Amino acid sequence: MSSYLMPSSSVLLSVPLPLLITGVSGVTGYNALPYFQRRYPGQVLGIRPTQTWQLIGPGICAVDTQDRAALFALFRTYRFRAVLNCTGNCALKSCELDPAMAWRINVVSAVNVAAAARAFGARLVHLSSDLVFSGTGAGNYVETDPVDPVTVYGRTMAEGEQVVLNTDPQAAVLRISLPMGPSLNRHAGAIDWIQSRFRKGRPATLYFDEVRSCTYTDDLNRVFELFLASRQAGLFHAGGPRALALYQIAQIVNRVGGYDPHLLHGCLRRDAGPIPPRAGNVSMNSAKLIAALGHNPFHPWPVGDELVPSHRRWHFERPAEEPRSPAWLAARLYRYPPTDGRGQVQGGQGLLRST
Repeated sequence: MSSYLMPSSSVLLSVPLPLLITGVSGVTGYNALPYFQRRYPGQVLGIRPTQTWQLIGPGICAVDTQDRAALFALFRTYRFRAVLNCTGNCALKSCELDPAMAWRINVVSAVNVAAAARAFGARLVHLSSDLVFSGTGAGNYVETDPVDPVTVYGRTMAEGEQVVLNTDPQAAVLRISLPMGPSLNRHAGAIDWIQSRFRKGRPATLYFDEVRSCTYTDDLNRVFELFLASRQAGLFHAGGPRALALYQIAQIVNRVGGYDPHLLHGCLRRDAGPIPPRAGNVSMNSAKLIAALGHNPFHPWPVGDELVPSHRRWHFERPAEEPRSPAWLAARLYRYPPTDGRGQVQGGQGLLRST
């Protein structure tokens, strides 16, 4: 049985190279690409949708993963030995209004990426979502719980999971929740969408009873690297240890960013409009992943109990000694302090056991 150490170790990870990262216009892929390019210079290529012309730079090219011929041509050119598949359209309303589009991006793309990885012998790590669940219960979902999505997005992501596992039984499928990091356009993802409303002086309404397992993208990147370097196969939950309601997430963004607290509104899911339907408590139990790693790789988001809302008007409280600004938000919510209260790096080193 071989073991792989965290990047901070003197022992290097054995990630097969070159590496392809798909979906680099989304929050997860957008943050994963620079991480892996720093780790493996000249050995990582990111692909974005052809319509996302704004995203350019070294090691980025435009290929639609639903275009099977173009994807296979890319594999023939670069002979990828590993793939991190971040492709997916998580715009809930857009998916409800255009199920065919959702199916192309969330299912057909998964079909093509899995087929290409299998054909070229590449290690595949495929990302899915906590929204394959309805959240009608108490959350804390495990991998063996049956999926029961309430949205087109969730249904197509669940179908994409099965396609990958059926096509490439050696692949790993990681269900993630809300990735907490910056976005390409500054208004995608949880933090940036909420902040974009407040920044423009516009109200934002979030739900008291939709609960997610947020994770810092920095933590996710290290987990992706460990799985790319391993032979772990099958389905894993990759959710953070602190479950928060969307309203609580918005409270944190509002207060840490120093925005007008009156701009934040809250409601129950049943009081929202019918499109898109909203899931409830879809918090995930990541014990299986933690057992594979030999440690918990996820910091709670946000790090620091002082930033966890204790009531619905918490964001109106503005302690004089507490920093508040968009710059502080970027430092505190996109990233986490490098040490804990005892000066020790949280998340430390750990092993991923390969079978």
